[in-house]
Amino acid sequence: MDIFQDLQKLIKLTGDRAKLDAKANGTYIVYKTDSGRIVKEFANGDIQTVTNPGSPSNE
Repeated sequence: MDIFQDLQKLIKLTGDRAKLDAKANGTYIVYKTDSGRIVKEFANGDIQTVTNPGSPSNE
């Protein structure tokens, strides 16, 4: 494996761990999609688009 593949694997494992932690704590993860949208993904699979990032109204 080269360093790029190692980094991709580490990023994937980090995301997987974040999903497990969110499920265990009854919360969600936030990430940017390939299309550039910022979304919240809940443990039950629901995904909500964050319409105004940085605004307290998104909590």
